[in-house]
Amino acid sequence: MRGRSIALLLAFCLAWPASAAPKTRVRLLLSARTARPGGTIWAGLQMDMPPSWHVYWRNGGDAGDPVKITWTLPDGVSAGPVQWPLPEKETDKAGDTPLITYVYSRQVVLLTPVTLSDALRPGPLALKAAVHWMECSQECVMSQAETGATLNIAAETKPSADAALIEQWRAKIPPPAAAGAAAAWWQTSQTGGRSRPVIIEWKNGAAPADFYPDAGPNFSVDGTTETLQTGGGAIRLRKMVAKDNGAWPDRLTGVLVARADSPQLRGVEVALAIQPPPATEEKSAAPVLSAALAAMLLFAFLGGLILNVMPCVLPVIALKILGFVKQSGETPGRVRNLGLVYGLGVLVSFLLLAGLAIGAQQAGGLANWGDLFRHPRVQMALTVLVTLIALNLFGVFEVTLSSRATGAAGGLASRQGYSGAFFNGVLATVLATPCTAPFLGAALAFALAQSAPVIILFFLTAGIGFAFPFVLLCAQPRWLGWLPRPGAWMEKFKIAMGFPMLATAFWLMWLSADDQSAVLWTGLSLVLLALAAWIWGQFVQRALRRKGLAAALCVVLLILDYALVLRGHASGIAWQPWSPQAVQEAQQAGHPVLVDFTARSCLTCQINKAASLEINSTRARLRQIGAVALVGDYTREDPAIGQVLRRYDRSGVPLVLVYSKDPAKPPQVLPTLLTPSIVLNALNQAAR
Repeated sequence: MRGRSIALLLAFCLAWPASAAPKTRVRLLLSARTARPGGTIWAGLQMDMPPSWHVYWRNGGDAGDPVKITWTLPDGVSAGPVQWPLPEKETDKAGDTPLITYVYSRQVVLLTPVTLSDALRPGPLALKAAVHWMECSQECVMSQAETGATLNIAAETKPSADAALIEQWRAKIPPPAAAGAAAAWWQTSQTGGRSRPVIIEWKNGAAPADFYPDAGPNFSVDGTTETLQTGGGAIRLRKMVAKDNGAWPDRLTGVLVARADSPQLRGVEVALAIQPPPATEEKSAAPVLSAALAAMLLFAFLGGLILNVMPCVLPVIALKILGFVKQSGETPGRVRNLGLVYGLGVLVSFLLLAGLAIGAQQAGGLANWGDLFRHPRVQMALTVLVTLIALNLFGVFEVTLSSRATGAAGGLASRQGYSGAFFNGVLATVLATPCTAPFLGAALAFALAQSAPVIILFFLTAGIGFAFPFVLLCAQPRWLGWLPRPGAWMEKFKIAMGFPMLATAFWLMWLSADDQSAVLWTGLSLVLLALAAWIWGQFVQRALRRKGLAAALCVVLLILDYALVLRGHASGIAWQPWSPQAVQEAQQAGHPVLVDFTARSCLTCQINKAASLEINSTRARLRQIGAVALVGDYTREDPAIGQVLRRYDRSGVPLVLVYSKDPAKPPQVLPTLLTPSIVLNALNQAAR
């Protein structure tokens, strides 16, 4: 299963206001305009989606919710199960982990057999359906509608005008597979963990082939499909099955899909009993698995070794070089011990990462290299930490026993002794997590699908590779003789090493910021942090008078700094790019529209955004009325935006327009300087 992130995505979609007009149009079709009692007709739910929008199959996949139909039928009329045409498999690679969904685009007709009782009397019957669905494009919206059709009961069944369309979609429903056409078995007898591979053999299949699974009650089948072998009139597919609680499933249902020589997909419905792994296959797979394991362990070691020269680790290498210089005058035994302690810090960190990966796997989620690092709060904490280290290297403040509040973080990386060596190993590992070195990605992808002991072995092997160069150099202290003798130049070298560390801080800031606004606020917060560190160093550590006042000023600056961090990472309005077409489409769909013409260099624009637009009350009102928020960025010259500014007699930005959901009404032009009440009043008028 895709884990908590998918649950949060679905929760966000479910929270979308139901009052927004659906993008998808629904209509109920009947295969007959008159039907005789005792017969069966087809009811078709026709769903038409605008370009780039889609709805979901009976299994939405990693991030979709299927269409649901609730019937209201007269006595003597019953509806059977929905017959689902073959969907399209869609892979979204925009994020760190690809999301696989099963969708319908443009149009689909979901078919339902409707049975008529023999006791029905001649006359009209009203068939009604309430439909709930998730429709997605750049965002996802939970929508609903009611539709219906009238069927006349008569002595003779006559086709309707929609009968041909219904027959066209009936041809797209996968038929049941022939008996014995497919089989499934577990690849191994190992039942530990939450993930397990299953093999599906399709005797009459041809490459490329796939399996679209149904959703299970307490398990899921990963959307990724691996083809194991072709030829001999059969094909084998491997899928990963993940369970929540309870026993492993003993049955898989879904659709086997093949494109064969036709550009159109074809498929068959299957219900496969999962058999235990064949003894001969497990025996033959054992040496192959052992060879693969050995190869992947070698890849893990090489990947860890190469991590040392990746850009995210280079600043820490600079600190290591500074440590080498300082250690060059010490005894060989102490240098060797410092190297071993550094390696211990690396291995402990890699063990922690292994534990996090195992925990995510056991919880049914995904575990990937660098998952913890991708959390915005972790990224921001590291940004602050690396900035403090850079400031310490610049000499802005010193690390002393009394500087516990702000100096501890920066001092750990430059401190001599065993604690500094251990922390350097930890810091190097943390900064290495966003980098995937050659060999490492493939090895860890293989490892994260294995049992917990194998995952631990892989992470330790990668950690050994990562620590190996430094430990080896420390084990040969005579090589340190190539370095210059300690002297006054070391202070300048220390300052020089602060610059790559500062560059790393800016890189981390860029990673942690979701948009240009967040970059601005995060950058300002780091400026305040640097100012607080400078005041601490100059007027608390090195001054003789008024230390309390300087310390209090540092506290005030840190409070302001924290507020800026929150401001830069607050969940904001879902802005979309402005265009005249976007405004027109939103109004035609019945949405009010808020348009903010702005620029990053415009101070008034940023004040308006912070004080009146990106605030809780405005965000809540936009959601309540189902408004669309558009932004026109005038940071660089844009003739289309310039034309709008001239139309409303503005020499430049800001310009904020609020359009009514009624396209016939002109937009409201808001004042240059906004207040929350001005914005809310305009939105209220636009919703009428």
